[in-house]
Amino acid sequence: MERIVVMALAQGDFKAYDSDRGVVLFTMKNGDAEVPCAISTTAMDDLDGAAKAKSSQREAQFMRLRQRIEECATRKFRDVEFEGKPPGIILRSIDFRS
Repeated sequence: MERIVVMALAQGDFKAYDSDRGVVLFTMKNGDAEVPCAISTTAMDDLDGAAKAKSSQREAQFMRLRQRIEECATRKFRDVEFEGKPPGIILRSIDFRS
C-alpha cells in the first residue's frame, strides 16, 4: 500500500493590499511552487478584534496575524479547497470559526 504524505505549506511572501477587492494578497510555498492566497480584510479585522484597519495598516496587520492566517491557509490547502483562476486559497471570516 502506497503511503501518501501531506506536507504543510511553507511561509511565502506578503504581496499587496488590494483595496478594490478588499483583500490582502500573499503566497505560500508548496515545495518550489508558489500557491496564491488572499484573505479578506473583514476576516483580518475579525481576527484582530479591532475596528476596521486603515489601508496603510494592512501590511502590519497581516504580519501580526500571519501565523493564524497561514495555519488556516494550510488547512484549506490540505483539504483541497481551491478557488479562482489561477486556483488559490481564499480566506474569509467563516474559515476561522470553530
